[in-house]
Amino acid sequence: MCTLPRALLFVALVSAGLLHAQEASNAAEVSPAAPAPQATTQNTPVNAKQLATVVVQATAVPGGAVLDADKVPGNVQSLSASDLTRNGSASMTQALNAQLGSISINDNLDDPFQPDILYRGFEASPVLGTPQGLAVYQNGVRINEAFGDTVNWDLFPDMAINRVQVVSSNPVYGLNALGGAISVDMKNGFNYTDGELELSGGSFGQRSAAAEYGANNGTFGIYAAAKTLDEDGWRDFSSDSLRQFYTDLSARTDRLSLDLSYTHAENQLDGQGSAPAQELAISRRLVFTGPQANDNKLNFVALNGTYKATDNWSVQGVLYYRQFSQSVANGNTTDYTACTSAAASGSLCQSDGLTPVVNAAGQNLPDISDGGAVPIGENDFETINSYGRGATLQASNDQSIFGHDNQFTVGATFDYAHTNFYSGAQIGVINAQLSVLPSDLIIDTAESSPFGAVPVILGANDRDAGGYVTDTFNVTPNLALTASGRYDVAHIDLQDQRGTSLTGNSRFSHFNPAIGGTYKLTPTLTAYAGISTNTRTPTASEIECSDPTKPCLLPSNLAGDPPNLRQVVAHTAELGLRGKIPDGSSVSDGISWNLSAFRTNSFDDIYGISTSVSSGFYQNIGSTRREGLEAGFNYQTDRWSAYVNYSYIYATFQSAIQLPSPSNPYQDADGNIEVRPGDRLPGIPKNRVKMGVDYAFTPQWKLGASMIVVSSQFYFGDESNQNQQMPGYHVVNLHTSYQVARNVEVFGSIDNIFNAKYATYGIYSDPTGIGAPGVPADGVTNGPGVDNRFYSPAAPTAVYGGVRVTF
Repeated sequence: MCTLPRALLFVALVSAGLLHAQEASNAAEVSPAAPAPQATTQNTPVNAKQLATVVVQATAVPGGAVLDADKVPGNVQSLSASDLTRNGSASMTQALNAQLGSISINDNLDDPFQPDILYRGFEASPVLGTPQGLAVYQNGVRINEAFGDTVNWDLFPDMAINRVQVVSSNPVYGLNALGGAISVDMKNGFNYTDGELELSGGSFGQRSAAAEYGANNGTFGIYAAAKTLDEDGWRDFSSDSLRQFYTDLSARTDRLSLDLSYTHAENQLDGQGSAPAQELAISRRLVFTGPQANDNKLNFVALNGTYKATDNWSVQGVLYYRQFSQSVANGNTTDYTACTSAAASGSLCQSDGLTPVVNAAGQNLPDISDGGAVPIGENDFETINSYGRGATLQASNDQSIFGHDNQFTVGATFDYAHTNFYSGAQIGVINAQLSVLPSDLIIDTAESSPFGAVPVILGANDRDAGGYVTDTFNVTPNLALTASGRYDVAHIDLQDQRGTSLTGNSRFSHFNPAIGGTYKLTPTLTAYAGISTNTRTPTASEIECSDPTKPCLLPSNLAGDPPNLRQVVAHTAELGLRGKIPDGSSVSDGISWNLSAFRTNSFDDIYGISTSVSSGFYQNIGSTRREGLEAGFNYQTDRWSAYVNYSYIYATFQSAIQLPSPSNPYQDADGNIEVRPGDRLPGIPKNRVKMGVDYAFTPQWKLGASMIVVSSQFYFGDESNQNQQMPGYHVVNLHTSYQVARNVEVFGSIDNIFNAKYATYGIYSDPTGIGAPGVPADGVTNGPGVDNRFYSPAAPTAVYGGVRVTF
């Protein structure tokens, strides 16, 4: 069992740049610059349960001085702390998926705490090797992990989140912000002054306890939160265990604002991933090859501060240290087979049947498949230990120029991380539950082998430096123009700890500009337009796994001597309208709405090409395009709260490419498919509709419902769009809460109330050779009676409930 740290390693001084949306005026405000979270200078206590009144679409860019959200030349969306608990216990990923436009989930790992989050067709995923197209911040620190730019959503302590901002493409967010950025602002003793204990549980053996407390004396504040959750899971072998802790020490004066925060997590997650369609037709609980286990640990300290130097100038800064470790056990099918040569009879060979597989002593591994009569697989292991630190310093000025309002920010960031990476493989027999049994048959393949090195022992140093500037100038009281720019330099140095073939260094640099404007057509209606450029650099895992002749085990293992990858450059154009129709009762009541259109062209896009369910490689594939429409509607009164969000996203290849897809029924004689310009990217549905409504029957009792409708999407491995799409789906959820007493609330929810059977992720792969239920025993991939479709089944109907006690 994991335990929370005993020592109160308090904390991250959360310096200055994330915005706290200000509600003092008729318009929410946002910070216009880059990643130095800004602690609020307001000392007024805020009860978290009152945060629902914040305007949902007012967002902030991490940075310095606050900026009227209506001056941001792009679509902005936000979630408050109470939005995260709309359906019960706080969950950021569920709230993002259920409530915000252009966001969807791919359950690649099929674990509720490890989703792939997509925004406008760009991903932020915990899966190493997924092309990461979103920048994610916590209190102004970019938390895309150093090795692979992954985002581990389970490491966020959801109960301690104060606000989530989703912002479209903007270069001041730095690397990976191709589609946009997700910025998370945490609670402290000044924005949360309460105490709460929550006990909850429900379907699939889930049981959870969480507590939080915040207070201040006007100068010093403290906040702390902790959560423990255990769940048996609804699929076989799919248990989860979360242990999360967050605390913040704050100080406020008239000129100085400081926050020191600490985030800790120790999580054990056993999402079982996709399985063959024929197997899942027998039971959706079944899994395909195990074990599948991820153990994540995090220690993250940040010190943030804001100093108001003059009436117009302020300085913001952040220092941080982040230590992340991950251990992965991944049971897979294998290409190792019984040797066919007489000289190696009784031994295991590589896929050619001629080259013996050896251990570290150079001894041939025995053929435990008994000539192919017994199904065998491999347990692939990886460990990542990453140690990162960094700093951001920026200055902001809001002095008017010739009588015109102006807000200016300039800043610089530096991030450094060292990562130790190990991956290895062990051969074992596959039992009746399709789990690969442990053994002492450890594979040792030389780096000079044409089959790829095993194990891989690698050190990686990642150095990123960036400078940025942004300025918003009011040409007239109604017209505001914003110009921004950022220059990034990234160095990736690899040190092979086993040989020399992985050793190398890469350097990438690029200047990314943006310009846009907003025009207030009426006091409650604003038009906006903007263009921007954003980049992402290849990660260490992509650079060293980009040789098509040596596919790597996904999501982890690396291959040697790869061709070079080029950085991805994305150009975005966006225009839209947003407005509000107040009902006169309060600033936040009434109707707010938005309508926008966008197009992002990505050049030298990096694509993960799967050669099987567990192996593949990366390469630049030319150009891709993601374009679409977004429309949002929110209505709020004292008793009613409702929203509708629609998004249309058309994501396509724009270059002709040939891709290997050996499990695609339409592959050619060489196992390839031909992708044409205009073919749709897999895993990205065109249409999404999200709607929800809550009604307070009495001051004590609230009842609500939500629905998500998603259209069909293509399977991964069918980039040529020749096969039938994975079906669309709709899911309906119910939730309710009742205030039993002044300090006691009970709540409950029913997820997927109509027990819809659907999936959010699918891929073509080989289901044969291991005795999977429903798959013909003598079948071969693409052979008669064999269905090569895999998908990750979504959870059935689930019921949860709990009680909250405030003090």
